[in-house]
Amino acid sequence: MDLLRDTVRSYLSRRPSASWADFARELGVAGLAVPEEYGGAGGGPAEVAAVAWEVGRALSAQPFLQTAVLAVAALRLDGDAATRARLLPPLAEGAMSATVVFGSELSLEDGLLTGEAPYVLDGDLVLVYAGGRLVEARPAVREPYRTMDLTRPLTRLVFERTPATVLGADRHQDAVRTLGVAALAAEQAGGAERCLEASVEYAKQRRQFGRPIGSFQAIKHKLADVALLVESAGSAALAAHESAVNAAVAGSYCGEAYLRAAGENIQVHGGIGITWEHDAHRHLKRATSDAQLFGTPLGHRGELAAHVFGG
Repeated sequence: MDLLRDTVRSYLSRRPSASWADFARELGVAGLAVPEEYGGAGGGPAEVAAVAWEVGRALSAQPFLQTAVLAVAALRLDGDAATRARLLPPLAEGAMSATVVFGSELSLEDGLLTGEAPYVLDGDLVLVYAGGRLVEARPAVREPYRTMDLTRPLTRLVFERTPATVLGADRHQDAVRTLGVAALAAEQAGGAERCLEASVEYAKQRRQFGRPIGSFQAIKHKLADVALLVESAGSAALAAHESAVNAAVAGSYCGEAYLRAAGENIQVHGGIGITWEHDAHRHLKRATSDAQLFGTPLGHRGELAAHVFGG
């Protein structure tokens, strides 16, 4: 697993602007969770988490989460045999990106999809859960947003009685979302780890009153608190795929840990931390958008309470 993480980290540092096709083809990450019979690597949640961790560390805009995690999981768990044979091989090759819409606000009647999905991770192939089915549909309107977080492209999709191809029954939508939450938690843990490393590096270099600022008690305590959050977030992220309860724990804890680590990173860096050239502000923006993606940390705690206490 360390070799996989090191390989992805090296690639993203050398080629931060690589296309999804190149990233997928040269590292094989698009097919990481695709079964071998469809041209994938047949990996599991641990391998997915390793890649997601490095994507988060690098603030990469690669569509790994929506394509290699959500879309692959939806097709693997809910797609019929013909659908898997048609769509999983090109996804494994990185020939296209994909996204999944959890369509509670969308209606499916007589094979026609209607409604709006206001905030969707960007992807070429659009898979939608609606009307008790998993369907493929081409949106009538695809409107990209200009967001503060430039590392996570979001788009608005509108369906106006759009013809939809049924790919299978909706049997595992919650499981697909859980895998998404787990992968996002790994991204958040990776981002938090990088924020801590950057803070420590700067605290050793920056001098005030003739001493490195890292020698001051206030900075020591601040970094110790963040280190505890980062270690705990990593543990929560790596266990998130095991159950809905673990996913809710990770969704709550990792989201807040990343926000705290990103905020403290700016505080340690001082004025330089809010300059456009520094990554500190980019981590804070990514942490903020991540904390909304599959629900807020408070929302995840609500799910956790329902699992633990019932109702």
